Formats: sequence, structure tokens, C-alpha cells
Amino acid sequence: MTTRVVAFGGGHGLSASLRALRRCAPELDLDITAVVTVGDDGGSSGRLRAERGGLPPGDLRQALVALAGDHPATRRSAGLFQHRFAEVPAADGPDAPAPTGDGLAGHAVGNLVLCGLMELLGDPVAALEHAGAMLGAVGRVLPMSCEPVGIEARVRGADPDRPDEVRTISGQHQVAITTGRVESLRLTPAAPEACPEAVEAIGVADWLIFGPGSWYTSVLPHLLVPRLANAIVSSPARRLVTLNLAAEKETLRLSVADHLAALRWYLPELKVDHVLADAKAVGDPEPVERAAESLGARLVLAPVAVPDGAPRHDPAALGAALVPVLGADR
Repeated sequence: MTTRVVAFGGGHGLSASLRALRRCAPELDLDITAVVTVGDDGGSSGRLRAERGGLPPGDLRQALVALAGDHPATRRSAGLFQHRFAEVPAADGPDAPAPTGDGLAGHAVGNLVLCGLMELLGDPVAALEHAGAMLGAVGRVLPMSCEPVGIEARVRGADPDRPDEVRTISGQHQVAITTGRVESLRLTPAAPEACPEAVEAIGVADWLIFGPGSWYTSVLPHLLVPRLANAIVSSPARRLVTLNLAAEKETLRLSVADHLAALRWYLPELKVDHVLADAKAVGDPEPVERAAESLGARLVLAPVAVPDGAPRHDPAALGAALVPVLGADR
């Protein structure tokens, strides 16, 4: 029996989750859908968004590559999608021409391909389906909205010289690097339209998976899209939250338990079945267990980090931890 899984997030966190799910897919017969945030305004994605309009492609690209097939040709295509153009070295010598800039420097090839497909086809979902076919993707990648969104946060102590001052920080990149305490989060526009295909996938899912990833800029934005949030609450699916292994700049002042409380704050109706975490990252499990129970969830502890001790999820270990959870009651 096929198990339909929808994973929410963006960037490296969602990529880790998708790579783990791919490892589970044969054993559990998974049908995987990734729903990806579209608020990125930094780096290559930010440049393309500002210059060309449309969805920022970077997080979408990473999700596609995480689901790329195993055939040698598709692996080469996945490598090409990840290739990033370097700066062209300046010419030496007194007669060398003055540098004129390099429009390709810093861009990932896959970002340019997705940008081109979205312009050519006029439909981001069709563009992602086409790119997925190019990569032999074992699953589907969808945007949370078919229009780009902005991310804004009210942050206390963004200026270390004024620790009690609350100011508005605009833009995904600026929110991601703030070292202040995020007190509230909003999207612009405030009620973006959800991608219809994402809403449909949530409605027929068996599991909804949130995290790991940047909490304020990759995970929580999904809960701020009204139609997406309504679909999440009303879906008959079971729900799993995978916690991060370490705090990021935007969550330096949040405890592990606070991450779970933030889910409840932005979507009070949210109920969760399981919270998956690494015991070493959790430390004292009691407050995390209480936070999980407040969502209706059971805390599951498993070693899911890479062996070298870095705060990164190991796809094989995370996949092994997911199998008994997703495979229960099949």
C-alpha cells in the first residue's frame, strides 16, 4: 500500500528530509511531495527574483536535486543543476581590459534552468514537473505559493547596542541572519494564495512532515498561508515534526521546546502525532516531552546526526529513524 508523504520546508533542512525519505521509499512504498517556501531573496535566487521576477528558484532546485534519480545520466544532471559559476579572474598586465563584471558569477545552473522553464511555460508547477523529469525525480516538488512572498519579522535586540528595542526586519536573508529574538513573523502579502496542487496533495496525504530547517524562514511560513494552513489542519494525515540539531542565527534565543511552541503559536489548531529529535541535541528531554505533549505528540529520540559530530542530519540515519514511525499501523 502506497504511503503519501508531504514534506514542508526549504533549503538544506528540507533537502536532508527528502534524501532520508528517498531511502525509506522502497521499503515503505512512499509517494513523496515536497512543498517549498518561496520567500528567498538572497544570493542567486534573490538576484533572479529582483531582475526577472517570478519565484526564487534556489530552494526548489535543492528539493529537486535531493529527489533526483540514481541513473548515472540523472546524477550528472543533478550535479550540473548544483554547479555554481565562479568569478572570472581578472586579466593581468598593463594592457589588460578593465573588468566589466560577470553576470553569471554566483548563479547555480539549476536556478537559471528553472527560471528559464518558468518563463517558457508560464506556469511554475509545469516548470517543476519538467525539471523533475529531467532529473528523474523520485517524487514531486511544488511551491507553497505560485507567487513569491516577502518575510518580515519584529525582532527584539536586533541592534546589540539596543537590546530592548523592537524593530521590523524585512527580507528572508535579513531575518535568517538576525541575532535578535524574533517576536512575530508575517508574510507580504499577508494572505498569499496557496499553490492549488499543494493543497490537493495535503488533502490526500497519509503523513505531513515539518522540519528540519530554518524555523522562521523555512518551516513556519507554510503556516502563514491561509489556505495551506486550513488544509494542514483539516487533512486526515498524521503529522511529524523533525527538530533541528542546533540553533541557527535566527533561533539562537529559542530552546528546543520553544521551537515546538512556535508551531502552536502560529497555528493553534495544529495537532502533531510524533516529534523526532536527536537525544544529544535535545539534552534534558523533559521540557521537550512536555512541549510535544502540548501538541498531542509523542517524542521519539534517535541518533540522526552525521557521525563526525557536525550539526547536520545524516540521510541514512534519519531514514532509519523514519521507517518505524512512518511504517507504523500500515
